[in-house]
Amino acid sequence: MAPTADKKADDLLRRPLYVYDLPHEVLSTLTLKADAESHDLDLGTESSAPSSHSSQDPAQNASAGTLVVGSQACSLCGLSFASVDDQRSHQKSDWHHYNLKLKLRGSKPVSEVEFEKLIGNLDESLSGSESSESDDDEDDQNSKESTLTALLKKQATIADRNARQNGADAGADEEDDDSNRKRQRGSGKPPLLWFSSPLLPTNNYFGIYRTIFSSEDLKDESKIAKVIKEKQLAPITIPKPKADGSLAPQAYKGPHIFMCMIGGGHFAAMVVSLAPRQTKHGTVGPMNREATVLAHKTFHRYTTRRKQGGSQSANDNAKGNAHSAGSSIRRYNEQALTDEVRLLLQDWKGLLDTAELLFIRATGATNRRTLFGPYEGQVLRANDPRIRGFPFSTRRATQNELMRSFIELTRLKVREIDPTQTTKPAQEPPTKAVPAKLSKPAAPKLTEEEETAQLHTSQLQAFIRRSKLPALLTYLKSNELPPNYRFQPADSQQNHHAPTPLHLAASQNSAALVSGLLLKAGADPTLQSNEGKTPFDLAGDRATRDAFRVARDELGESAWDWEGAHVPAALKRVDAERREERERNEAGRKEAERRAAEEVRLQREGPKVGDVKKTGKSILDAGVPRSAQDRREEEARGLTPEQRLKLDRERRARAAEERLRRMR
Repeated sequence: MAPTADKKADDLLRRPLYVYDLPHEVLSTLTLKADAESHDLDLGTESSAPSSHSSQDPAQNASAGTLVVGSQACSLCGLSFASVDDQRSHQKSDWHHYNLKLKLRGSKPVSEVEFEKLIGNLDESLSGSESSESDDDEDDQNSKESTLTALLKKQATIADRNARQNGADAGADEEDDDSNRKRQRGSGKPPLLWFSSPLLPTNNYFGIYRTIFSSEDLKDESKIAKVIKEKQLAPITIPKPKADGSLAPQAYKGPHIFMCMIGGGHFAAMVVSLAPRQTKHGTVGPMNREATVLAHKTFHRYTTRRKQGGSQSANDNAKGNAHSAGSSIRRYNEQALTDEVRLLLQDWKGLLDTAELLFIRATGATNRRTLFGPYEGQVLRANDPRIRGFPFSTRRATQNELMRSFIELTRLKVREIDPTQTTKPAQEPPTKAVPAKLSKPAAPKLTEEEETAQLHTSQLQAFIRRSKLPALLTYLKSNELPPNYRFQPADSQQNHHAPTPLHLAASQNSAALVSGLLLKAGADPTLQSNEGKTPFDLAGDRATRDAFRVARDELGESAWDWEGAHVPAALKRVDAERREERERNEAGRKEAERRAAEEVRLQREGPKVGDVKKTGKSILDAGVPRSAQDRREEEARGLTPEQRLKLDRERRARAAEERLRRMR
């Protein structure tokens, strides 16, 4: 191609390519790759799908002689990733840890589809790593270990049962299992259809997920390029939502798809229009701010047995009904979640009936029963030909995860496929894939001064987060540190926003620490962070702001440049305490009225334990005593990992002393 044509092609491929709104240059040159069936997701490297990663059967990967290696790859599971975040998410998944267990036993790893089938009867997988909207990492780790433990125990039980049978039956069962696994592994087609185009460099191809096409579209794959052309949609201009959040009627008439995920007490659903949105600067791909979401909803209920794995209903079916307060709450929440989901599906029935495709992830019998019933007024049917699964790994059911999945499904992939990988004869014996040793860049070695500075930073920040004013002042004095000590390393995100103890105390809304640092330690309120903010600018409540104003009154106007510190007029301590007392009394009165009203409601209706999570109140306020686990979590809130370990050791020591005392 000419230089100008090359530049035009590069500009075209630099932006995301939306399947339903492809440029004419791409659309007119798409040609189905003749040997597309022989390629799977791990061949080559991806260049334009930042949120996707490749997936295939690890056993097939080994038998084909291919090896997935690199700084962003998992040779064990046969995956390659486009980002470090995707790689870390996979390494925390149940699937990856299960394959590690198999490797230690000398067994072959399983594909993701096989793993989902293995845990299907365990009710739901508890893995997930959406840290911003999930429980803490400790709970995720415990849940993950519990799911794997349950799966391994189940397999051990089945193996033991088979071992007790006669040798002929055991051999026949094993042969049947092997044949079934081979059928499952070889029956499915690769999830991506590959297309060649002269716009792409040599050995590079466009990839489109097979699952976004109907069975009618895939009857003759040689005509799939024509089908793609017919699916192109004209951009639409969506007016602003109404006061109730609904869109204009024309937004609901165009083609759209339904997506939902349910598992571990989390439910998320979304209806998205396929027509691209018209913008002032033309049309662009379906990024978060560009996709037209016609409806969305998320639910979360406490239904999983923390640190034990599985739902309450699964435990009841296996061992009989438990009678603890926690089991009653989980049992109630399971039914409440089922009712909420079914009511939502009924409300969206018009959108679901007209949707082109239904993408659903529901692992476990309980979750599938929630969606597919049978029940009166059922909306979704398990035999609906529009239903699709997600052909890639997904995380916890959230609105963001649904949007990420929509972008992944509807964006063209650009990947390099090495033709030498597919020239080996099919009868060649499988070669064992040996993972390559990945060289990790060595972490820069810190000097003694840097290590000491970071140690001081961690200690000071721990005192501030736990509001330990005496310990903080003592530490500053004993280590001869200035009250305006700059946290290290200065380029970290936390230290960038709050570089000094006074900044951090103000951002934590700790009025006592702010007052102590100003009046006793002599901290400077005029210092600014890298963002140009003084400590007062970071204060988030009235009590903390009043602490600055009281300090201005008691230290005097000449102590600091209070105007430069953005501190308002001085305030007498008596006035601040009087106002605080008045507000405290008012809050106490409202709380007393709330409790009285709650007691009346409890006497009339009984406890609504499902509302505990919604109201944010403790289980004790809802009429149910808090469990020991809830109390331990409340005590450990805000502590660093080292402090949590120390607290756990102290708990175990006290428990051991108590046992010894009882024995005596």
